[in-house]
Amino acid sequence: MKNFDITIPVIETTFEELTPQLQKLVAMARKSTYRSYAPYSKFHVGAAIELSNGEIICGANQENAAYPSSLCAERTAAYYAHATYPEATFKTIAIAARGTDGKELANPISPCGACRQALLEYETLAKHNVPVVLAGEKAIYIFHSVKSLLPYCFSEF
Repeated sequence: MKNFDITIPVIETTFEELTPQLQKLVAMARKSTYRSYAPYSKFHVGAAIELSNGEIICGANQENAAYPSSLCAERTAAYYAHATYPEATFKTIAIAARGTDGKELANPISPCGACRQALLEYETLAKHNVPVVLAGEKAIYIFHSVKSLLPYCFSEF
């Protein structure tokens, strides 16, 4: 038996240190949290995806009393983006959240496993790394690809 570590590079930064384009993407993800429908969890998530054609598509979590019917912000944005602009590839993804107190979380949250797998599909389709920006009030994490969030991902049949 052999033990080994998996290391994932991540950049920690602040909003002010981001490029103007990333600031815009994060601001749109934050704004999208106000479009979420979260009457059960009161946890509001927003996502913004910049596409290769210059469009930015936003999504927000949508809950349902039948919980499995709910959909996360990342997938609402991803599915709408590809359904609307099937020729465009994903360029960058930003995600933000507000907690049950209505305030932006101090530290970033990461997408759930289902969203990681769904986003990986679009990174694979793009044939290039798609950076993921996870925004919190006090810190912002930048991962160089969706695959960074999902080591040992399921990507081939």
